[in-house]
Amino acid sequence: MDRSDCPPARTRASGPHTGTLTSLSAGQPIPFGGDRVAYVDEDLAAQFVPGDRLVVVQSTGGLLRIPEDQSTLVDQAVETALQAFSDLQNCSAAQVTAFFEAFAAALETPEVIAQIRAANEADLVAARQRQRSTTRLAFTDSMHQQMIEGLRIWKEAVVDNGSPVQTQSHQGWIVESHRAPLGVVGFVFEGRPNVFADAVGVLRTGNTVVFRIGSDALGTARALMEHAVQPSLRSAGLPQGSAVLVDSVERSSGLALFSDSRLSLAVARGSGEAVAQLGAVARQSGVPVSLHGTGGAWMLASANSDPDRLYASLVNSLDRKVCNTTNVVCLTRDTAPALMPVVLSALTEAAAGLGESPRLHLTAAAADLVDPEVFTKLVEIQRAEGPVTESLATVIAEEDLAQEWEWERSPEISVAVVEDLDHAVRLFNRYSPQFVISMISDDPSDHDLVYRTANAPFVGDGFTRWVDGQYALLTPELGLSNWEGGRLLGRSAILSGDSVHTVRLRARISTPDLRR
Repeated sequence: MDRSDCPPARTRASGPHTGTLTSLSAGQPIPFGGDRVAYVDEDLAAQFVPGDRLVVVQSTGGLLRIPEDQSTLVDQAVETALQAFSDLQNCSAAQVTAFFEAFAAALETPEVIAQIRAANEADLVAARQRQRSTTRLAFTDSMHQQMIEGLRIWKEAVVDNGSPVQTQSHQGWIVESHRAPLGVVGFVFEGRPNVFADAVGVLRTGNTVVFRIGSDALGTARALMEHAVQPSLRSAGLPQGSAVLVDSVERSSGLALFSDSRLSLAVARGSGEAVAQLGAVARQSGVPVSLHGTGGAWMLASANSDPDRLYASLVNSLDRKVCNTTNVVCLTRDTAPALMPVVLSALTEAAAGLGESPRLHLTAAAADLVDPEVFTKLVEIQRAEGPVTESLATVIAEEDLAQEWEWERSPEISVAVVEDLDHAVRLFNRYSPQFVISMISDDPSDHDLVYRTANAPFVGDGFTRWVDGQYALLTPELGLSNWEGGRLLGRSAILSGDSVHTVRLRARISTPDLRR
């Protein structure tokens, strides 16, 4: 079909030069990015009906359909949260404190936990049937305890929105700077039940929240809302719309949420293309976004590295797969023959601790330093779809260092041999998510070099799993941001509830006839 012959989309008139999109045609050109064109495929054309919305991702040309029912669902959720935001300003700090205590107490109530665990078990069964990863979905004892601890941290947090944080004095008048709530915060999370304790932290600073959680954890989320969040809001006398769950399994509901310009902030937690797409949609909709699109930490070692410290750091960075798990290890050429056995031993130890076999990816230079048998030896690896048989090690190209290994219980890393630390940092800046980097060295100049030149918000000298708001800063995190999409203005790459605020200026004029 000649695309130049495609019929135009039908519209409803709404102005002299505008209309409302009511249909799409296969092959129809859609401009994006100012000078490029995407074309509607047959599936999108067939699915699009009056009332639907088309979102064009200006950075990629992605054509995304938001069904009318999802737009309506999200519109109602945001409207509810907006009204609650207004009402919340008349509530006291003591009421917010009471909410966090009530939520924590609910999670210590056997009847409530039984309901949540039953819902979570059903989510786990359904996820396994769909061959979905469940490593972060399970409502474990440790997750349960961390949620309670996080809520108690919010309970004790002191946020004073009344006193000025700065005062500028003038002749006859002063200007006060005050912290003030931001508004409605929208969250899209992967299937992790503990996000509720993290995200409701925005209430501490007078904000409200709209959640959209991955479909794998939706049953658990419903149970948490019904048996813990909503009763806690009622008992504290806070507006019910202070925390709203978008109850939908459709991913398009997340797109609808992040394209709603009434949000004051959009937060996406997870990794991969879907999260990057959400961030792009929020930005082009004029919504500030805290985004963590890709994970995976890098660990560097040089001739100045203590082998025992490298071993311990790597073992303790591979206890489970989350965003701050070590993904790539770089060894400088002058020490690689001595340290490669240390890396392999640490990887094997980490896997043994999980009762599984490890998985290894090596650049060509690194492959020359291992026994060739590792490339033919077959091991059982746990994947989301179940156990599979794979080679213990494979050779990868340099650009494959950008691959984040999403392992289940079988620790998986890439190892590269580099010329020197400058070379390692160049690879990090080019291929990594520009997130976490760790330099294992006894030489302060090595650490100074990495800190100066690596484009990372999180820089350390040991295990990489320290990157977590509650663990590192004793503040539950709403989200982490890497620097793939640029550095952040004026705040840490750990976003927490007490950092979600804006600043208002208030003038107090003591001289009535003051004029410019």
